[in-house]
Amino acid sequence: MSTSSEGDADAGGRTESQANSMNGKMHTGASHSRKESLPLAPPFMVSAPGKVIVFGEHAVVHGKAAMAAAISLRSYLLVTTLSKSRRTITLRFSDISLDHTWNIDDLPWAAFSHPARRKRYYDLVTKLDPELVAAMQPHVSDMSPQASSSERKIHQAAASTFLYLFLSLGSQHSQPCIYTLRSTIPIGAGLGSSASTTVCISTALLLQCRALSGPHPDQQSEEAEKQLERINRWAFVGELLIHGNPSGVDNTVSTGGKAVLFKRVDYSQPPLVKPLRDFPELPLLLVDTRQAKSTAAEVAKVAHLKKTHSGVTDHILNAIDQITESAHALITSDDFDPDSPTSLQHLGELMTVNHGLLSSLGVSHPKLERLRYLVDRADVGWTKLTGAGGGGCAITLLKPNTSNMNGDSTSSQPQSSALKALEQVLEAEGYKKYETTLGGDGVGILWPAVLRGGNGEAAEEIDQEKFLGADGREGVEALVGVAAGGEGWKFWRP
Repeated sequence: MSTSSEGDADAGGRTESQANSMNGKMHTGASHSRKESLPLAPPFMVSAPGKVIVFGEHAVVHGKAAMAAAISLRSYLLVTTLSKSRRTITLRFSDISLDHTWNIDDLPWAAFSHPARRKRYYDLVTKLDPELVAAMQPHVSDMSPQASSSERKIHQAAASTFLYLFLSLGSQHSQPCIYTLRSTIPIGAGLGSSASTTVCISTALLLQCRALSGPHPDQQSEEAEKQLERINRWAFVGELLIHGNPSGVDNTVSTGGKAVLFKRVDYSQPPLVKPLRDFPELPLLLVDTRQAKSTAAEVAKVAHLKKTHSGVTDHILNAIDQITESAHALITSDDFDPDSPTSLQHLGELMTVNHGLLSSLGVSHPKLERLRYLVDRADVGWTKLTGAGGGGCAITLLKPNTSNMNGDSTSSQPQSSALKALEQVLEAEGYKKYETTLGGDGVGILWPAVLRGGNGEAAEEIDQEKFLGADGREGVEALVGVAAGGEGWKFWRP
């Protein structure tokens, strides 16, 4: 399904000619002079994970390696096709209170279809075309007039990302649709929520223009890699709209899942990204301190230390780099066993030392240190800050038998009393905890948006009303979650 020619299969596996044939059989009583219309494509859903930095924060800014891994907190995008007579596309991103509709025919197709600027689905786009961005601005600048300036800025960033991809991958004949997004990833916490969203959008639009094949169980590894690379390329374009100069690590992890080793020595060159396809799924406690932080301020703090105390700072950054490389060697070794207390302790100790070195750079925070004390006192795992520090989130690699591996209430394995007691303390002190897993699947699709229940349960069709009505993170996970127990989700797995 590499082109949009007549013989290509749609995301449901039918070729266009087959779809026309099927549709013709449905209208045998119609006049032969009337042109048959294709049936509406069924609603479908795309999901992509968030991410955490496991090792190498701040050192990666100075040319060292970092390791990032997917988490089981995810974004979910439901695509509902409308009748062609509607001629509109709508974004409903309820988590940020965005609800906006455009008329397809009013969009700047002339600019995006210009031969000198038109991009193909297989192109590598490493920078935005300023003329295309300018052509798009009138269609986002008047959005959400009643919202606050900060909320309007978020809405415009999300809309710009969607429109740039929609105009690049679609055409004026694109099917009218409603794109409805729900996410279980905290926003602005350094967990890759924007990248998860752009991966969902990229995948949905590539599916709609029939530029993806699979996923299916017998798909060749090389073919799965090609599809993931195609998704990742366009997700990076979406990240350019949001962040200006993204590293590319967030969208890469969100697309492929598992983990990556990431290094950028020369900022004028693309980063070195090494996928870690055998990265194990590990139990994780993710805690948001709810302390506002500034990534730029924390990065500047380390840069100042490097300038005024270069020798000491370089030693610390080199030590962090050695920890990252040691963790990589451990996880990729034949002896590493994710179910072994010895292997987990080795990995956990590296996390503890990594945090200590980050703290010595001045990028921790009293709330992060308090959290580490509480986890150490409960003796449930090994903790470090993740991301820029100065607040934000911390991750705890949980010890064996501390928690269920799925991090959800559907597991029959009981949660330890020590972890329950810790979570009560965290809640009382204002922390927000998410029990999740590290190193899971990347982008996946549910086509059509029907979950086939196990154990003889009836299949459940997911429509907009049910999707928007799901109550919070728990409600979304229970309804459509990849780990919710329903069958139907499929993933590209090289």
